[in-house]
Amino acid sequence: MGFVTGMLAGMARRQIDPAPVLAALGIDIADTASRIPIDRYAALYNRLNRQLDDEGFALFAQPMRVGSFEFLCRGCLSAPTLAEALARASRFLHVVLPDLAVSVRRSHGHAELVIAETRRLSDDPDDPGRIFAFEWLLRLLHGLSCWLAGRGIGLDNVVFPYRKPAHFADYALIFTEDSRFAPTLPGGMGTLVASFNANLLDLPIRRDEAALSTFLDGAPGKITMLYRRDREMVTRVRDLLRATLPDTLSLDDIADRLHLSPRTVHRRLEEEGSSFRGIKDALRRDMALARLTKSKDSIAKVAADLGYADTSAFYRAFVEWTGMAPVHYRRQWVGKYAETNRGH
Repeated sequence: MGFVTGMLAGMARRQIDPAPVLAALGIDIADTASRIPIDRYAALYNRLNRQLDDEGFALFAQPMRVGSFEFLCRGCLSAPTLAEALARASRFLHVVLPDLAVSVRRSHGHAELVIAETRRLSDDPDDPGRIFAFEWLLRLLHGLSCWLAGRGIGLDNVVFPYRKPAHFADYALIFTEDSRFAPTLPGGMGTLVASFNANLLDLPIRRDEAALSTFLDGAPGKITMLYRRDREMVTRVRDLLRATLPDTLSLDDIADRLHLSPRTVHRRLEEEGSSFRGIKDALRRDMALARLTKSKDSIAKVAADLGYADTSAFYRAFVEWTGMAPVHYRRQWVGKYAETNRGH
């Protein structure tokens, strides 16, 4: 519900009653504990865009007119690599969304997608509209990047420029398990930093005009339904794998616990854009990154807790995920986190 509240914040500022559109979609915001089906959330997204003629939900100083997302996609489509696509996205957003500046940095095997305020979006650091603005743009750019590259792109960690919101638990499902919060100083400008493997910037763009036509059907709200970490079967498999660590379940084991055939589990995961192997690798990766940056556990203990028979296998997997050894990753990110805290 926190995401819905943020999406409606612009209407509240304009004193527009959201009740009619919420009623039409069967969404009750009075029940703050309820969860909204993803298809209804996407429908609300598109309905508000059309009603406001603003794909930025009236959260910014100037409206981002309907059609902006389509032109963003078209501008990125002919880029040779993801790096160039994001560079084009940055230039386009500078024109249609000047309140937030987007840039990409690459250094020593790591890349950072940076979203920075150029104008303070709210004097209230806990304003749901400001929080949603960062959530929305990160999800938009991440989802678009995944679609352009034709594969999921894992985020190593994200530092959000505000205090931990009430719905922070969903960040592990939507963004990354290693989501951090570094509140902006009063009156200051906030900067979101999403980190990932720099090699992903070299991925070729795999989509064409024909694919774009299908993609734009239901967009931009549709993007909330793609490359999500909160899909039903993905979530069920992920939860089972996590609950049984350090034991490792096979696909047959998972299917047996779900009272389904292995073929059915495989098919449903495929329909959700995932795979059993991919979920297992992503879970181990997310938990490894979180443990190395948030605990002082030895690398051998982390490896054992994640179900690796020997530490060397964990080392090889970690280097494949991040491009560096676990000890170097821990040293780098602990230092960066300390520097961030000093800055705030």
